[in-house]
Amino acid sequence: MKKIFLFCSVLFFSISSFSQANYSPSPENLQSRKWFDSARFGMFIHWGAFSVLGDGEWVMNNRNIKVNDYKRLMYIFDPYDFDAKKWVSTAKNAGMQYITLITRHHDGFSIWDTKQSDWKITNTHWGQDAVKLIADECHKQGIKLFVYYSLLDWYREDYPHETGRTGQGTGRKEKGDYTHYLQFMKNQLTELLTNYGEIAGVWFDGYWDQTNPEGSADRSPRIDWKLDEIYALIHKLQPQCLIGNNHHMTPLPGEDFQMFEQDLPGENKSGLSFQEISSKMPLESCITMNNSWGFNITDDNYKSVRELIHLLVKDAGLGANLLLNIGPLPNGNIQPEFTERLNAIGVWLKTYGTSIYGSHAGFVKPQDWGAVTEKGNKVYLHIFKTDGEAFFIKFPYKIKAVRDFAGNKALKYQWLKDGYLMIDLKDLNKNDIDNVVEIEVVK
Repeated sequence: MKKIFLFCSVLFFSISSFSQANYSPSPENLQSRKWFDSARFGMFIHWGAFSVLGDGEWVMNNRNIKVNDYKRLMYIFDPYDFDAKKWVSTAKNAGMQYITLITRHHDGFSIWDTKQSDWKITNTHWGQDAVKLIADECHKQGIKLFVYYSLLDWYREDYPHETGRTGQGTGRKEKGDYTHYLQFMKNQLTELLTNYGEIAGVWFDGYWDQTNPEGSADRSPRIDWKLDEIYALIHKLQPQCLIGNNHHMTPLPGEDFQMFEQDLPGENKSGLSFQEISSKMPLESCITMNNSWGFNITDDNYKSVRELIHLLVKDAGLGANLLLNIGPLPNGNIQPEFTERLNAIGVWLKTYGTSIYGSHAGFVKPQDWGAVTEKGNKVYLHIFKTDGEAFFIKFPYKIKAVRDFAGNKALKYQWLKDGYLMIDLKDLNKNDIDNVVEIEVVK
C-alpha cells in the first residue's frame, strides 16, 4: 500500500509539473525563513561510505575508482560506534540550532532505507537507517534537520555522466537517461519528506557538474535539471521546507536561501563565489574546521577556536548563518579535534549568544578589527583587537548607554567630529578572542 501511494504521488507531481517560475513562498515557508534568518549557527555532517577510505568525500572521483570496486565499501562500512544522541547533543551543546546531514553525496550512497536503490546503508553489516536515527533524535532534542541531497551521481548509469565535469573515471559505459534519473530523485526525495517527520530544508549540491566552471560568463547547465518539478514536489510535500542549492550562482526561482561555500558572503577566497549576495532571502556560509569535508586521515590543519568564533561573528555581522562542518570517522565516532572546538564555542555562546542569535547585519561590514551585529535597540561591537585604550568608529545612531557586555560595566565614550565615536576601553574586561561592547541606541 505504501509503495502504491509513493508511485501515485510521484506520478502526480511529474505530470503536474508545478511551475516555480513565479514562485511565491507559502506563509509556512516565510515563517521558516524568519526562523532560519535568526538561527545563525548550524552543523554540517559529511559522513558515508566514502569515510572508510579516509581521503575525503571526493575520493571516488579523485582516485578514479570504478563502480565495481567502490561498491565493496558497502561490505566494510560498519559504524558500530554510531550514536545519534551523541551527534545531536554535540551540536546542541555547541549552541547550534540545526543540522544539515549528508543523506546522499556524489558517490550515490544513501544513508537511509531507500526503496529506490540497493546501494544504501541498510545493506551494510550495520544495517540501520541513519537518517531515521538522527531525525528522531533531532525532533527529541529540538534541533531542526536539513537534508543534503546530491543532484550529481558518480555511481549510477542513468545519471547523464557524458556531459558532466566529474566522475568520468568510474567506469560507466551506458548512456545516461535523465528522465529515468529524475524520477529516481523524485522518489528518493518523497521518501525523505514523508518518512522522517518535519524536514526544515533540502540542501542541494552538484548542479555545477553540468555547467562551465565557476567564474565563466556562461554558467547555463548542459541538461535541463527540471528544478521546477523538483522544487514544487518539495514545497507541496512540506510547505515550510526551505530549499537551497549550492550551484554557486544567483538564487534560482523556487529557492529559499542562498549559501556560500568556504566563504563569507561577498568574499571569494575559495574561487567558487562569484555570485552577488541576495537581498531577499536568508544567507549561509558552509565552512570546514580543517581543509576537508569528509574524514581525511592526513588533514590535521584545524582552525583554532578563536578563528572559528571570528567566522561565526563575521557571518552574523553580514546577516548570515555559519554552517560548520564535521567529518566523523567511519566507525561513527566524532573525533576530539571537532568536539573540543565545538564545546569551546558552546561555552562562548552561553555568554555572548545574545549578540549572535536573532541579530542582523551591522551598519558596517566586518573588518580586520572585528564586526558589528544589531538586534532591536542594541548594537554589539565585536572587537577582536584591543591593542589601544580607545576604539574609534563612525557611528550612525544616537546613544543611550555603552557597556562592557560580559561584565555589564559602563564604559566612557565621547563624540568626535563627523559622527565618529570614541569608546574608552580602559575599564573593559579584555580577552584574546572577542571583546563585545553593547551600545543601547535610539533608532
